[in-house]
Amino acid sequence: MTVPAGAGEGDPAGLAQYVAAVRNVDGVTGAEPTGANGDTTRVTITYEGDPISAESRDLVTRIRDVPPPPGGEVLVGGQTAVLTDQLSTIGDRLPWMALIIVGATFVLLFLAFGSLVLPIKAIVMNVLSLAASFGALVLIFQDGHLSDLLNFTPTGTLEATQPILVLAIVFGLSMDYEVFLMSRMREEYDRSGDNTTAVATGLQRSGRIITSAALLILVVIALFSISGITFIKLIGVAMLIAVLVDATIVRALLVPATMRLLGDANWWAPRPLRRLYSRYGIREEDAPPPAPVPVGAGR
Repeated sequence: MTVPAGAGEGDPAGLAQYVAAVRNVDGVTGAEPTGANGDTTRVTITYEGDPISAESRDLVTRIRDVPPPPGGEVLVGGQTAVLTDQLSTIGDRLPWMALIIVGATFVLLFLAFGSLVLPIKAIVMNVLSLAASFGALVLIFQDGHLSDLLNFTPTGTLEATQPILVLAIVFGLSMDYEVFLMSRMREEYDRSGDNTTAVATGLQRSGRIITSAALLILVVIALFSISGITFIKLIGVAMLIAVLVDATIVRALLVPATMRLLGDANWWAPRPLRRLYSRYGIREEDAPPPAPVPVGAGR
């Protein structure tokens, strides 16, 4: 395996010193100039080990820490360097992605249901579906279980961008079922002001819709899982597992159970935010006004 590097050759002595310094980096087995074009020289660096391993990525960092030749610039490339840069970029951007998704979801769910508790609960439940999906991806596509059944060759790794795409798709699908279920519960709570009745009625009215929607999605994404392209197969399997877990365990069991246990606290919001919801909340035009929150619940 090699890692190409470019360095200015205006100072041959400086270039030689740089190459010698690279050879002394722990993990490097060789470094030799292998080509030149104008004022640019390519230095090929060899090392042992898997080019995508953590040790090889650490080696790229150590090579980049070597001071460049005087007046020159060093650019480290190659498979390992590309992966190192990709993971670094994803790591830098992922918290912002999570913040935007969680923030937008929280605001929209508050405007839909008038509660600060329900958006938090919805995000936590979505994380459970995502965790099941990611766990399945590692078990199947990284560790190779069911590879014969699904007809693919495991590589022992997952491409870094694939879980990010799965996260975005699965989070959106899971939130659909949450909105279906919670809309009916909010509607009944506005009418009766009773949390227990709202949970039971909402589950009864939306259960068939959620099941039907899940079945339709499963029929479509099941075809992804038989694709000859491993990336498409991975997306299909991840979505299949996430929808199954979400529509059965999460929405049919965990969500109603937690809402029953939380009682009227489900619909809690500070008084100023309750006024904001009453004025700008997202509701059907013929929906009744929000039921009054029990004394002390909105403080």
